[in-house]
Amino acid sequence: MATDGRGRVIVREGPLGFVFLLAYIGAAIYFVSLSNGTFWGVILGLLQAIVWPAYVVYHLLVLLGA
Repeated sequence: MATDGRGRVIVREGPLGFVFLLAYIGAAIYFVSLSNGTFWGVILGLLQAIVWPAYVVYHLLVLLGA
């Protein structure tokens, strides 16, 4: 039986990606609601929503005294 050299790839990260999407949407709502409502305030809120895990790690390290 001859094969054409192509392998089968199965990606199973769909549910985890959905969880990350929900986390981003929740963070975006939170940070945009804290903004002053201007265009650049909303853009800054969306950018903060991308990097919110860094905020969490920073505040945890401050809390631990590191």
